[in-house]
Amino acid sequence: MIKIGIAGCGGRMGRTLIAETLATEGAQLAGGIERAGDAVVGRDLGELAGRERLGVAASADADALFAAADVVIDFSAPAASARHARIADRLHKPMVIGTTGLDAFETRAIEEAAQRVPIVRAANFSVGVTLLLAMVERAARILDAEYDIEILEMHHRRKVDAPSGTALALGRAAAAGRGVALEDVWKKARDGQTGARPKGEIGFATLRGGDVVGDHVAMFVAEGERIEFAHRASSRQVFARGALRAALWVAGKPPGLYTMTDVLGLS
Repeated sequence: MIKIGIAGCGGRMGRTLIAETLATEGAQLAGGIERAGDAVVGRDLGELAGRERLGVAASADADALFAAADVVIDFSAPAASARHARIADRLHKPMVIGTTGLDAFETRAIEEAAQRVPIVRAANFSVGVTLLLAMVERAARILDAEYDIEILEMHHRRKVDAPSGTALALGRAAAAGRGVALEDVWKKARDGQTGARPKGEIGFATLRGGDVVGDHVAMFVAEGERIEFAHRASSRQVFARGALRAALWVAGKPPGLYTMTDVLGLS
């Protein structure tokens, strides 16, 4: 049995992860944490997930969670994920990180920890999205710059970062296929008199509303035709299942920064 800790246990993904851990063969729930002062601290984890009481309460003690768990799954907040990566490094515990919106400093903290402990990091843990990323990279490698690349994403009204981490991952996959750095060619928003679209640009469009779990479309648009690669998630369970799969996979792996491509054996 692999003992799983959940960082960010009070959020929508955290609660789904609790339920999925309880339902996953080979996984055992070690505990969950939230930031100090959060209303869920002290509440029973089973109740948070809409299940029967487990007799295990949500805590704010990250060190204790890492000490108790074999692997910690982190869907918290950027600063918290960076802090948790340092704890994982100090206590020699693997992590699975699904937090998006990290800045360069937070990303570097995770990369440095991964030099000494195994960490799986992904913008999206869906098996379908992992396959989508591979297809988009291959399409970008085959289709030349006469095909404009546009990425459309939509999420629920409460999402705080934009474009989504998955949209940016799709952009990076397309840029890799073209042999360029995404930051050199991206256009995250358009407004007003923008002029003609530059050749080779990778554009993003962001929509927010309702309770949309996650829709992503990567478009390759040329004169006379449009090719679309799409993924639409209707339940957070697909992300939780992928994260649990990654957690069971990373236990016992050597230090390194892994992705879902590694977990699925697509590397």
